[in-house]
Amino acid sequence: MPSKKVIKRRFTSVTTTRKIVKAMNMVAASKLQRDKARLMACRPFFESVKGSVDQLVIRGDAAKHPFFRPREINNTAYLVITANRGLCGSYNAELLAAALAHMGNGTDAKIMTAGSRGYDFFKRRGMTVLSRYDNALDAAFYEDAERIGNDIASLYASGEAGAVYVAYTRFESVLTHTARVDRLLPIGDGAEMEYAYETMKYDPDISTYLEHVIPIYLSAFIQNALIESSACEQSARMVSMDAAVNNASDIIAKLTRVYKRRRQTEITQELSELVGGMSIID
Repeated sequence: MPSKKVIKRRFTSVTTTRKIVKAMNMVAASKLQRDKARLMACRPFFESVKGSVDQLVIRGDAAKHPFFRPREINNTAYLVITANRGLCGSYNAELLAAALAHMGNGTDAKIMTAGSRGYDFFKRRGMTVLSRYDNALDAAFYEDAERIGNDIASLYASGEAGAVYVAYTRFESVLTHTARVDRLLPIGDGAEMEYAYETMKYDPDISTYLEHVIPIYLSAFIQNALIESSACEQSARMVSMDAAVNNASDIIAKLTRVYKRRRQTEITQELSELVGGMSIID
């Protein structure tokens, strides 16, 4: 059995750790509430823009646009959204596993990362990362998403990528997250269908409308993915820190019992020595 000094040192260390992880839990809970509010505001906007674009997908005129028309896929680009930090359970591992599985061997993949964990992951595997947007993840402002969307649009328009996918984590609930790899470009399935909205008119024409709505769609898609991922990260960290607090409490309780048992043993030993000494005197 360890000495009381060793037990007390261990007790102090675990107590300090519990205070730290409890503070991290509270910070993550606060950030989660912020991200949930932003997500509830962002989702309707994204769904509205997506609905407008989905209408365009079934129009023959829209299908002629380069961002709607499928092309031969020689190189595929991926925007992989992970966390900048760890201590969030399996959040990063699950997303990176899903992204890597979708890439296959990944030799022809052009990778862009939002989050340093994703950047470090691909660099360790010798995979080329074209660009990284670590700062965009913490704020997830529309301007950040717009900047990323412009870079992706340039990459796709130049022909360097035949398709672009976004790997992110969708927020379902505090305990449920889904790692997803969704196609960003080309938009739709490229099929030309009959006009479903014959009365829909675009002023001055559909080509001009497309030039305006496509950048908005790309930015809204990326911003939604950034906020979804941020909410999942904070909820995963909150759950992880909550489990750490509980584990620390269990260890503290166990150390308390061991310390009391050790102290009781020493008292018993001292009493035995005292009684033995009195017997010798008698």
